[in-house]
This record gives sequence, structure tokens and C-alpha cells, in this order.
Amino acid sequence: MADLTIAQLVAFNLTLLAAMASPGPAFLLVLRNSIADGRRAGIVTGLGLGLVAGLWTAAALMGLAALFEWVPWLYGAMKMAGALYLLYLAIGMWRGAHAPLSAQTKANGTAAFRSGLIVNLANPKSVLFASAVIVVIFPAGLGWAGGALIVVNHLAVEIIVYTAMALGLSTAPARAAYLRIKPHADRTAAVLMAGLGLRLLLNR
Repeated sequence: MADLTIAQLVAFNLTLLAAMASPGPAFLLVLRNSIADGRRAGIVTGLGLGLVAGLWTAAALMGLAALFEWVPWLYGAMKMAGALYLLYLAIGMWRGAHAPLSAQTKANGTAAFRSGLIVNLANPKSVLFASAVIVVIFPAGLGWAGGALIVVNHLAVEIIVYTAMALGLSTAPARAAYLRIKPHADRTAAVLMAGLGLRLLLNR
């Protein structure tokens, strides 16, 4: 049974951080919820995102990517559902761009957590990414303990990064800056989210 090393975990974490830094749906969702709805909303959004990211990594370790290759319609169905949800979020952001925050329903903890869960559940490409990274970085023949450590490590990285984002973005200066440019910020986020949804829908 192959051993898991610290160097391998460090390489895995650096790859995760590079992927998380790109402005994808998860990044945009934490950014928007943290600034618009406050620290708690941002943190619990990150918890939802991190939980599913860890589950996707566990699925990759168990060979879900191979299942997607064997049953391609399942991957296609999940990808289509994810794309439609991202487009739904984009429409909501666009329509609410000019509404003052006081007139909008502030996301509570449950709603923010659910939005994080759904956004990452809606991205089955995460399994393919995790599978590729795992194959490249980790040796074959890892036992259940090594696999569990990889999953827990991934969950911890996601929670730490998104919590740090929420703490930084929910400050009074960040919120004041957001309020000054809210219509433009929300519509920019809506366009980016719609673009990500369309790319997920159309990318073969």
C-alpha cells in the first residue's frame, strides 16, 4: 500500500489554491454573498461549497470519473442542470441590480449554505479535475486512510480560504464600496455567472 507524503499534500494544496483563485462560480458566489449579505452568509456559503468539493474529491478517489465515461448521459444531465442553475442565479442578480439592499431579501444562513451546496453540486467537472490532480500527484494504491486524509485536507483548505474571503469582504469599507457601485457590480457578476453557465452548457 503506497504512503502519502507531506510533499504530495503541499502540491495538492497549491493546485487547489490556484484553481480557487480563478473567478469561477464558487468564487463569485462567496464574493457576492459576503459583501451583500454579510460575514455569516459568506462563511456558510463557503461551508456549503467546501463540503461538496470534499465530496467530489472523495467521488474522484472512488472512480466516479470512470463512471461518467461509462455513462456519459449522466455527466451530461448533471452538467445541464448545473448550467441552468448558474443561469438562474445570473438572472436573479441582474434583476436585483438596481434594488437597494433594504428592499432585497437578505440571504439567511440556510439559504446561503444551500446556494453553496448547489453551485458546487452543479459542477460535475470538479470530479474530472480532482481525478486528474489525484492521478498526477498521488501514488497508486493509497489506502482508505490516505484517501480520507486527502478529502479532509481538501475540505479544510476550502473552508479556510472562503472564510478568509468572507471576513475580508464583509468589512465596512468593502460594503460601502459595494453599495456605491452596486448596480454595476451586480450586473457584472450576473454576466460572468451567465457566461460560466453557458460555457458549462455548450462545452463538449
